[in-house]
Amino acid sequence: MTFFQSIILAIIEGLTEFLPVSSTGHMIIASSFMGIASDEFTKLFTVAIQFGAILSVVVVYFKRFFQGINFYIKLGVAFIPTGIIGLLCKDYIDTLLENVTVVAISLLIGGIILLFVDKFFAKNETEGTEEVSYKTGIIIGTVQSIAMIPGVSRSAASIIGGLSQKLTRKAAAEFSFFLAVPTMFAATVKSLWDSKELLTQSSNNEWLLLAVGNIVAFIVAYLAIKSFIGILTKHGFKIFGYYRIVLGIILLTLILSGYNLQLI
Repeated sequence: MTFFQSIILAIIEGLTEFLPVSSTGHMIIASSFMGIASDEFTKLFTVAIQFGAILSVVVVYFKRFFQGINFYIKLGVAFIPTGIIGLLCKDYIDTLLENVTVVAISLLIGGIILLFVDKFFAKNETEGTEEVSYKTGIIIGTVQSIAMIPGVSRSAASIIGGLSQKLTRKAAAEFSFFLAVPTMFAATVKSLWDSKELLTQSSNNEWLLLAVGNIVAFIVAYLAIKSFIGILTKHGFKIFGYYRIVLGIILLTLILSGYNLQLI
């Protein structure tokens, strides 16, 4: 992996992690086009730079992380389903991480769903709540687990999970941001632990790539979070739905045309 490639992947991570478009899916697509998707360091890099994105949430919502123990209990409750399912299905999930076809189909299906989310949950904006109960947390965490399939989008799944429990769009999006902290932190730590042998053999250049990637991901994610709430409040989910559908169709067309993205 070159520095240019690391910066491109970090920008993609920062831009897409908290948007309902699938950061994992986008990084699989980008790394496939760059011909580094199968590289073990690339797999480690794409997970490890999530730490930078995590820090952006903490910085943007710094005061919210000091609002009492109940806040952390709700996050813990919401994280439990994802944590359990993630541990049980890790090997199967890993086999999907190089499969661009899975990403394309997930993007397409998810995009179609997003076209109808605003209309389906329209009453939430006038009759909904901003309070996340323990029950709501568990349901959001369970729905979030679906996003372990590349291309689904953790953000989209957790936000829709929140909307299904009558949260407003803003409240659902913000809880999705908060839930990303334990979810992504656990995924990063697990990936680093599983790759400890690779880390011990990493060159100074690779450690520098990880450092640069986290810094870039932090800056871009910080700006993306600040922008997303405004976009979501003003335009809803349709714009993201159309984007996913177009990208999914382009990828499927390339794949069906015999363009082997995995082997570029």
